[in-house]
Amino acid sequence: MPAVSRKVLIIVGDASEVVDTLYPYYRLQEAELEPVVAGPDARRFQMVMHEVRPGWTITKEWEGYTIQADVAFRDIRPEDYRGIFFSGGRAPEYIRYDEDLVRVTRHFFAENKPIGCVCHGVEIPAYAGCVKGRRMATVAKCRYDLEICGGVFVDAPCVVDGNLVSGRTFHDHGHYIGKWIDLLLKEDGQK
Repeated sequence: MPAVSRKVLIIVGDASEVVDTLYPYYRLQEAELEPVVAGPDARRFQMVMHEVRPGWTITKEWEGYTIQADVAFRDIRPEDYRGIFFSGGRAPEYIRYDEDLVRVTRHFFAENKPIGCVCHGVEIPAYAGCVKGRRMATVAKCRYDLEICGGVFVDAPCVVDGNLVSGRTFHDHGHYIGKWIDLLLKEDGQK
């Protein structure tokens, strides 16, 4: 029997949130898994930093680091990957319409592979029709996106619903990323 792939997709686009993307990227490396960054094209993407500043009622955004996508959505063979992570930021609002990303997303839900999701990342599986009846955490302003597509909003730092692990924002990374990595490591009996 062939070994299970060590590769895990991290989905990005321009305006992916820096902490939402880099925290799971480095945690995957710590777990001796191989993060593979995927975007609309195999090019460098501009990430952003988000914060609601004191006295503000909306999110302020700054340019952050850039990240190189290793593979374009159209070139992903989802069967070659152990799991997937949907990063937050504004990118999901735009990239969710990509037909190849929808195809890839549906594969991970259909095959019951480990899925991690934070913040606006929920917009991708919601658009792909994968959240019906699924319990998920997300940032409050994306609650509507989840619920209108049949998902169940849970206001908690970590929600585990079968193969799906989610958090609200980057403030929750320490609560849910470890649980997602535990699911990824179960594939080869490490947890």
